Amino acid sequence: MSIGRDILFLFVAFLAGVAMAGQGTMNSAVSKAIGLSESTFVVHLTATVVMIIILILGLGNGDWSKYGSIPWYYYAGGLIGVAITYGVVIGIAKLGAAVATTSIIVGQVLTACLLDHFGIFGLEKAPLTWLKLVGVVLLALGAKLLLG
Repeated sequence: MSIGRDILFLFVAFLAGVAMAGQGTMNSAVSKAIGLSESTFVVHLTATVVMIIILILGLGNGDWSKYGSIPWYYYAGGLIGVAITYGVVIGIAKLGAAVATTSIIVGQVLTACLLDHFGIFGLEKAPLTWLKLVGVVLLALGAKLLLG
């Protein structure tokens, strides 16, 4: 990959992080108004409606014929999405956006390192090095520092 493309994809990932922090904060506010389970339902219903519109408009480029070839446990991502929404809403409500988001990122990076290391879910193996582990520890220390 070229450096220009790498920077573009880093920026896209950065924007996803910006959106995640904003989304979590908004979801937390909705939860305070209508309740945790109710806000989680509204979030996922809204996402479902948006995705139906995207698919109706023909903006998807997938292949539905391969639906049955995917291992059943890969579909647990939808269940995990509900758990993530609950965790984000609770974390932000109790810790604030900065600390909760930092903690979420630590969990994401550590898990991603392990998924890469073992090549889980078809990923190409990328060893968990001491340097990567130090990076995760520094992220965790950053979360602790944000707690005050």
